[in-house]
Amino acid sequence: MTAAGAGGIERHRDVSALPKAHLHLHFTGSMRHGTLLELAERDGIVLPDSLVEDWPPRLSAADEKGWFRFQRLYDVARSVLRTPDDVRRLVLEAAEDDVRDGGRWLEIQVDPSGYAARFGGITAFTDLVLDCVRDASERTGLGIAVVIAANRTRHPLDARTLARLAAQYAGRGVVGFGLSNDERRGRTEDFAGAFRIAARADLLLVPHGGELRGPDHVRQCLDALAPQRLGHGVRSVEDPALLDRIVSAGIALEVCPVSNVSLGVYSDLTSVPLPQLLVAGATVALGADDPLLFGSRLAGQYATMRAAHDLDDATLARLAEMSFEASRAPSDVVAAARRDIAAWLA
Repeated sequence: MTAAGAGGIERHRDVSALPKAHLHLHFTGSMRHGTLLELAERDGIVLPDSLVEDWPPRLSAADEKGWFRFQRLYDVARSVLRTPDDVRRLVLEAAEDDVRDGGRWLEIQVDPSGYAARFGGITAFTDLVLDCVRDASERTGLGIAVVIAANRTRHPLDARTLARLAAQYAGRGVVGFGLSNDERRGRTEDFAGAFRIAARADLLLVPHGGELRGPDHVRQCLDALAPQRLGHGVRSVEDPALLDRIVSAGIALEVCPVSNVSLGVYSDLTSVPLPQLLVAGATVALGADDPLLFGSRLAGQYATMRAAHDLDDATLARLAEMSFEASRAPSDVVAAARRDIAAWLA
C-alpha cells in the first residue's frame, strides 16, 4: 500500500508535493485563523470562544439548530472583512496555502450578495474579487478561477440575479455557478431557472447536495439542476442505482472528508465512503470546504483519507488526476499537472 524505499523499507510519498486542483473551497472559510484573530482585534470585534481559545469549533449540523450555529460562526468570520485590502489578503493567503499543499489550480466559491452591503454591491465586489484573484495568481503561480454561488435560504429570484452576474463574467475569471447553504432549506427545483441561465453561458453547474440530505436530494439536484459536479454528493453511495447514474453521466463529486465528520454527517473519518465511491467508478475531487471552521486544508484531506482507508500512493495520484479532470483548468495546466503527478508516483 506504500512505496518501497531504500533497502525495501516502505515509505509514504509527501502528500504536500502531489499536484492537486482544489474545487471546493468557500471564500470566507478559506481565511487563516491567525488572520481572523488579527482583523477582529484591529476593529474591536469580539469573537465567540469557539473561534478563539476553542478553535477549531466543535460543530454538528445534524439538525437545523446545529446548522444555524455553524452559519453564525461563518457570518461572524465574514464580518471581519472590512476593506479591499482585507479581501486581497484573504485571497493571497488562500493561494499561498494551496500552493504549500501542492495546489496548482483553485476554483474558489463566493456568494457576492453576502458582501455587497459593505463593498458597493454585487458587481463591485465581484470586480474586487477577480482583481484580487489575478494579483494572487501572479504572485504565487497558482491558477485561480471563481465560482459564484447562490444561497438556497434566499429567494430563487436572488439566485437568478447571481446567475446573470456569473454569466456576465464567464470567460473573464468566473467558471461556474453553485448553490450552497443548508440543503434542507428551500425547494431545489425552484432554482432551476437560475441554473438554466448559467448553463446558457457555458458555466460549470456545481450545486451542493447529498451531504446533509441523502440520495433523494441528490436525485432532485440531478433532475432539476443538471450539474456537472456536486458539492459533496457523498451520500449518493447509499443508493447504488443513483451512484451508477452519477458515474454514467460523468458527474464529479467534491468530497470534503474533514467537514463531513465535523458537521456530523459521518461519525469518523473511516466512515467517509471514499473507497466505495472509487470502486463504483465515481470521479472524486477532495476539497477542504471551510478550513477556518474545520481546521484542515487541502493536503490534510488527502492525508486523512490515506490514514483512514490505508490508501496507497497510486490511489492518491488518481484522486489528484481526477481533481484536474473535473476542473475548468486550462489544458496546459492540466497537462503539466499530469506529468508531475506521474513524476511524483515514479
